[in-house]
Amino acid sequence: MRLARGAGPGARVALVGGAVRDALLGGAPLDLDVVVEGTDAGALAAATGLPFLVHPAFGNATVTLPDGRHADLVRARRESYPVPGANPVPAPGSLTDDLRRRDFGLNALALVVGPDGEVTLLDEVGGLEDLRARTLRPLHPRSFHEDASRLVRGARLAGRLDLGAHPELRRQVPDALEMAGRTPRLHAELRLLLGERRPGRAARVLEEWGAGSLLPGGAVERLEALDGRQDAGESVPEQAYAAALLSVAPDPPALAARLGLGEKPGALLARALSDAPASPGSPEAILRALLRPDAYPPLTGRDVVALGVPPGPAVGAALAHLATLRRGGQVRSREEERAALEAYLRNSPPPPQ
Repeated sequence: MRLARGAGPGARVALVGGAVRDALLGGAPLDLDVVVEGTDAGALAAATGLPFLVHPAFGNATVTLPDGRHADLVRARRESYPVPGANPVPAPGSLTDDLRRRDFGLNALALVVGPDGEVTLLDEVGGLEDLRARTLRPLHPRSFHEDASRLVRGARLAGRLDLGAHPELRRQVPDALEMAGRTPRLHAELRLLLGERRPGRAARVLEEWGAGSLLPGGAVERLEALDGRQDAGESVPEQAYAAALLSVAPDPPALAARLGLGEKPGALLARALSDAPASPGSPEAILRALLRPDAYPPLTGRDVVALGVPPGPAVGAALAHLATLRRGGQVRSREEERAALEAYLRNSPPPPQ
């Protein structure tokens, strides 16, 4: 209400998009997007008396609320796509223009707040009916052709909120697949998919919509398996999901680079595939159970010493021998390792005194 009072005569201030959607579904809005029409977003942010940051290049501002959340103030705009797949070109517009440029009907709802605190729901595109039906409907016939990342964003929402696909969405899936390679934002959306509460659920939605090819073969099953670990009460971090995705990629470093994953998921994957000790419940242990279900804790230097080998180079040689046997598939349990170690020690010359 403080924003609406400071907007001035003739201006409009509206909470839009996901915050309205989530509130109407009974959830707690986290991301607060506020569209302002007829006034300057930076000046409005300053007038609140709250901490704020202005983004001059876009004419937008971010206000820090007393509860620690952030509200992004953006000026109402229109958008066009001179080059499909590339970033849209914005132009000043009205609140109605701003709602009509959005991806799905249920994301195009607005709560207009008046200076007296009166709140009015604005539905320009039938988004409320979509919300009641829990369906995702693209707003434009060429929506996915212009921005293929909307398909992945839709799958994320569908997996998170249990939403269905409108026939128009399914009709546009081939458009998204055709444009995927020319839409860099799609890679950013795939990375965000890995940060969902249940990434496997969102990945399965993509496959059910006929867009499983956006992920490496086998990715859906591995991500769903990690969802199952979460459903069983385990904590599975985003890095573990990213590592699981890389585990089925033909070229893991290339995929990590495209999605902007950094080096940590690849390093985690390497540790999971190694024989290095992993604490129970750690990301390494969770991934190892998924990728190497027959893996077992290998013998350690302490086990070698317990069989009478004095600490020193002989212990390292014994462990190297066991590692060679493991890589060759000649031992498949701790018991087989122990038997192989005993045979190795019987046939090895005694260490020098």
